[in-house]
Amino acid sequence: MIRLLLAEDKTIIRQGLRRLLESYADLKVVGEAENGQQAVEQAAILQPDLVLMDVRMPVMDGMAATQLICDRFPQVKVLILTTFDDEQYIEKVMDVGASGYLLKDTPSEELADAIRSAHRGYTQLGPGLFKKVFSQRSVASKNSADSRRLELANLTPREREVLSLIATGASNREIAEILCIAEKTVKNHVSSILSRLNLRDRTQAAVFTHSLPHTKLSENLKADE
Repeated sequence: MIRLLLAEDKTIIRQGLRRLLESYADLKVVGEAENGQQAVEQAAILQPDLVLMDVRMPVMDGMAATQLICDRFPQVKVLILTTFDDEQYIEKVMDVGASGYLLKDTPSEELADAIRSAHRGYTQLGPGLFKKVFSQRSVASKNSADSRRLELANLTPREREVLSLIATGASNREIAEILCIAEKTVKNHVSSILSRLNLRDRTQAAVFTHSLPHTKLSENLKADE
């Protein structure tokens, strides 16, 4: 059972989400919040598995609430659900620790699946959002790709393999099975990757990988074979 906290300032939307999500046997709404401050307070009290967070709310917005929840309760996942597809919102909430960013027109089955995937540690972005974010980044900075190439070169071949699997949303256990290594070894590789790339968590690692030129990671892997 995945325990959910709904953070949404519009009552009718919260009620609709509750009815929709609780129609699935493995999802249970354990609390609701009308603003970001309430979301942080309810997260502390209820310790949900995942918070479904709107971005624009009174008192405290979803971005600030997401950062506080991710900092204070790292075991709690935060999945953004909003009407705004502005790339600046997406980048900022992912940078502060959100596990994904979806739009409110996401079909119910896809939303339920995204919640399950985020709960398992998979990064979730709605269709076209990765492309939207990183096309803007490439326009903003022509040198960023070269910088990422240099950062990638600091990784060992095995670390680049682990990084490519992190980007697919694979858990440490799944990576260990795929690469036929111990799960503890995977954890050590992940820690090393985050340190070498100056990243905070797996979500940032996945975003970093998706920001690379399409074939760059695979080319680096092949070059080391």
